[in-house]
Order: sequence, then C-alpha cells, then structure tokens
Amino acid sequence: MNRSACRSCGAPLHHVFADLGRTPIANAFRRPQDAAGAESIYPLKAFVCDACWLVQIEDFHRPEELFREDYAYFSSYSDSWLAHAASYAKQMTADFGLDAASLVVEVASNDGYLLQHFKARGIPVLGVEPAASVAEAARRNHGIDTLQAFFGADLASRLRRQGLAADLLVANNVLAHVPDINDFVAGFAILLKPDGLATFEFPHLLNLMRLTQFDTIYHEHYSYLSLLAVEALLARHGLKVVDIAELPTHGGSLRLFVRHAAHDYPPSAALTAVRARETHFGLDRLATYRTFDQQVRAAKRAFLRFLIDAKEAGASIAAYGAPAKGNTLLNYCGVGRDFIDYTVDRNPQKQGMLLPGTAIPVHAPDHLFATRPDYVVILPWNLKNEIVGQMAAIRHWGGRFVVPMPCVEVL
Repeated sequence: MNRSACRSCGAPLHHVFADLGRTPIANAFRRPQDAAGAESIYPLKAFVCDACWLVQIEDFHRPEELFREDYAYFSSYSDSWLAHAASYAKQMTADFGLDAASLVVEVASNDGYLLQHFKARGIPVLGVEPAASVAEAARRNHGIDTLQAFFGADLASRLRRQGLAADLLVANNVLAHVPDINDFVAGFAILLKPDGLATFEFPHLLNLMRLTQFDTIYHEHYSYLSLLAVEALLARHGLKVVDIAELPTHGGSLRLFVRHAAHDYPPSAALTAVRARETHFGLDRLATYRTFDQQVRAAKRAFLRFLIDAKEAGASIAAYGAPAKGNTLLNYCGVGRDFIDYTVDRNPQKQGMLLPGTAIPVHAPDHLFATRPDYVVILPWNLKNEIVGQMAAIRHWGGRFVVPMPCVEVL
C-alpha cells in the first residue's frame, strides 16, 4: 500500500482514525529461548478515507510474513465459533438447496472448521488457505481438499480454467486481512457462478466505534469495514449486496449476502435498515471518525486504573486467552508481567510460547487451578460467556473474571 492512498478507491489519505503506537505483529509468538533477542515492531496507525469511508492501517510487511507456516490461529479451538459454523452450514444448505451437484468454496478456510459441515452433507467443498499449519490440519483432521494459496483474481481465473465455479463462495473474517482488497473481490466476481451466492462476514465498524473496540486493530487487519465502504468496493467489481444479517460474533458482525449485480434482486428490509443506521450514526461524515482516538485513550486509562488498583491491593492477576486482540490491548497499554503473571489458552500451538511484545508466558488452562489467581482477565472478550462457563470453577477459591473491553467489568 502507498500509505498516502486508499487501498479501496485510491483517494488520498489525510485523516488519522486511531494511533496505537508501535507494536509487534499480534500473532508473532516467541519461544522462551528467543526472549533475549530483538523483536520487530511496527507503527499501528489507522486512517479513514473521506471519499469511500474505508478505515485502514498502514502496512509494512507482505502477507506471507503474517500468515506464516507456523501461523497459530486455529478456528476449531472455540466451541462457540464451531457452533456458529455448523449453524451457517445447515442454514445455507436448506435455504439455497445445496447438494452433491453444488460446490462450496471457502476462502481463508483455516483448519476446516466450516467446510467439514458441508462435506458431512455430501456437498463438494474446496478450501483456499495461505497458512501451511492450518491448511494441513484441514486435510489431516477433516479430509478437506485445501489449496495453500492467497486468493485473488489470478487464482480464481486458474480455477475457472480447471472447470470450477462456486455455487456458494464464503469469506468469513478474511476481507479485513487482505492488502489488495480490489484484487481479492475481483476473484469473487470471477469464481462465483452467474446465479451463485457469496457471503462475507466481518466485524462491523459501527460496533468497533460505538463500543471502543480498539483492540481489534492489529497488523493482520488491513481494513475495518462498514456496509457503506464494502458496498462501494463490491460495486466496483460488478457485485452487490442483496441481504444482510447482524451477528453477535466478534463483538458484533455483519454477514453480507452478495450476488452478481446483473441480477435484479431488490434490497431486503434488513439491508435498508443497516444502511439507515450507519447514516444515522454518521459513518458518512468525517467528524464522526475524529473523536475515536480520544475514546481509545480513555479506555486505556480505565484498564490501567483497574490493574494498578488491584496490584496495589496485593491481588494476583492472570489472563485467559492469547488472541491477536489481546496482544494489541496489552502492548498499547504497556501491560506486561509487572501486572499479569501469565495467560492460558486451549490451543497447544500457543502453549509454552511468549506473547509478542509483553513476553507474558502462555500455559494450558489447568495452570489457573494450580496457581489460583485472584483475577482472570478475559482477553478474547467476545467469547466471555463461553469462557466463564468453561472456567467457572475459579470461583471456588474466590477468583473473579475481568472483561477489559469495551469498559472494565469485574464478574
């Protein structure tokens, strides 16, 4: 990206949305034996385009540096996300009559968390996943045919030459991860059958701003998406949104139902309502974006205030989870082992590692029961209900959960 130009429409970028300082890559976990070595850090600054209203960060590295062979995010370690995927597969199969003659393609298919549910129904599937670690897990654990590649117009054209075209083309939480967002969407226009359907899910910028979810800003997320910005992007490539669903996932997400613009599909009532709500909030006015950085600083002070008060009272503090959002929060707030002794995570790929920047060690969840901390900070706050249910036994010794975002809440 030319940092002076919008990655969607190419207009000049002048307006800072949030400046989170300099941080390491959020999923660049380190081994303890490497802790003394230098760690790469990069500016984490988001801008808003006043022409198409896409919020976006500067990027300083290639995608292959972010989605490495040892990429540590595995979708299947969240029970609630697995349930979300199963529900989606059931709904789409029923609503759109998918069967053995159909093809479902998922871009950024991760470890097969979603496509396994279509495959179990006898529906042909294909995954496209750039990270070797999760692509191999999809093949090994679920037998999912998975291309290890970045998706774009060239790959879509190659697949079409091979005779493949998608009845359902899925992009869950990937549109934000794409530096060349026009090439990515162009690939959807190429690979989607003339009467096919594409769905895009992404965290809604409206919720990020309304609830000060600044920790969802990190280097793997190149863009922060509103319906307003995405509709303009899709239109550029002959696609249009025909329906929408609002979802609770990731702190509040949108699922867009997208078809080729040549079809005369009227907008649904739900789509019209979300458009109106974004306009009412002011997502088409620059003044709305200019106050967000102040909200971020206030949230930082509130989190630090809780930690300082708890430590001065003699409390011990651990954390649950090692998500990218947690690493943004901790690094921006300057919170290391002086406040949080360790964190735990169900993902074996993260256990035994150190969080980037803060060097907080990651253990298996049973470490909480061996050490009995007074407070457990839930870093993946979007999964708080799932985590509180799984780890409710910490209350047996008087332990309490802390949700740091969007404001500090002690449960």
